[in-house]
Amino acid sequence: MPRPTPAQLAYGSATVVLSTLAMLLLSEARSGVSVVIIAAAGLLLGVLVAVTTTIPLTARAKARSRTTVRTAPATVPRPRVHSSGPSRVSEHSLRR
Repeated sequence: MPRPTPAQLAYGSATVVLSTLAMLLLSEARSGVSVVIIAAAGLLLGVLVAVTTTIPLTARAKARSRTTVRTAPATVPRPRVHSSGPSRVSEHSLRR
């Protein structure tokens, strides 16, 4: 299992502390059981945030594109036809 990066540790820790504090203040929990449940919910939320920071941006974009509505494919431009002058078939190419 790879070690967490400093960004993961920072985001996860901040999420645990801030979300737990906010839930405790908003719920006005008084019993020990409710405090433990809120602390566990904050910890789970922090782990979720830390894990999702490891997903590369391209994978997130692909996941989003799967859920979006498919649009009609773009039209492919036609090759240009040069009608002016003689055909250049007899000319040699510099490419090999």
